[in-house]
Amino acid sequence: MVEKKDCDLIIIGGGPAGLTAGIYATRARLETLLIGKLVPGGHAASTEWVENYPGFPDGIGGFELLEKMEKQAKKFGLQTLIDEVISVEFEDEKKMIKTTKEKFISKTLIIATGTEPKKLNIPGEDKFKGRGVSYCATCDGPFFKDKDIAVIGCGNSGLQEGLFLLKFVKSISFIEFLPKMTAEKILQERIRKKPNTKFFLNHTATSINGERSVESITVKNRETDKEKKIPVQGIFIYVGLIPNTKFLEEKLELDKYGYIVINENTETKVPGVYAAGDVRQKILQQITTATSDGAISAFMAEKYIEKLQQK
Repeated sequence: MVEKKDCDLIIIGGGPAGLTAGIYATRARLETLLIGKLVPGGHAASTEWVENYPGFPDGIGGFELLEKMEKQAKKFGLQTLIDEVISVEFEDEKKMIKTTKEKFISKTLIIATGTEPKKLNIPGEDKFKGRGVSYCATCDGPFFKDKDIAVIGCGNSGLQEGLFLLKFVKSISFIEFLPKMTAEKILQERIRKKPNTKFFLNHTATSINGERSVESITVKNRETDKEKKIPVQGIFIYVGLIPNTKFLEEKLELDKYGYIVINENTETKVPGVYAAGDVRQKILQQITTATSDGAISAFMAEKYIEKLQQK
């Protein structure tokens, strides 16, 4: 339950960036509210296994890691609200945040809304969403036990989730638009060792086919233009991400892809408004970089409030 609607700081987003900001802000004794669609949330929470987060030499489940972050933040007094922010207004020194249910006023604002999976936008994708087409291996992998499936995308996400899916499925056909895989070399080495995998590099998916459920996917060789139907009963799509910034259009500066433009201190062009994690322009989208952003943005919010108090 939210006790106050007038805060020092509101954080939008409950992933690694938002929760880290919550830890730092509450330790600085800022009256802080975190609003998220799902807390703990973000892509990290749906990642089956995280191996490159410092401090866990044997790895840790994504949801477990986010749970620990949330517990740590709440220990210091972070309040959380499960809701969706639909608009923001910046008026002088006040930041007004409207959710689907309530309105809040804050001195500072950290936006850590992350990203959502990009769609292929090909025939059959919408038709079979939830009935064979998925964007989350951890959520839906067990439903495809002993099935032949396709994974679209050979970046880190595609191969990481593919390794998880191999615990359940009969085989995976990996389809990659580029002539080579872009995932970390260690992931490529692991996946190549699996006997029940096939790779269609330099191919693009053109349609997902079936009557009541997925029966095949059509792919086109980008070099020869020849098409091929691959019999599969499931499709997992990992072709990129879209920042969750629609509610910020015309409120903050966004780049051509929709990511928030900030400086090295996570500051936007609106005083007292910061962006952290995958939602902002950055070269590397990782849990470690998100937590770094969260810490910096909370520190900057604290310093901004101190200046307000000195006026």
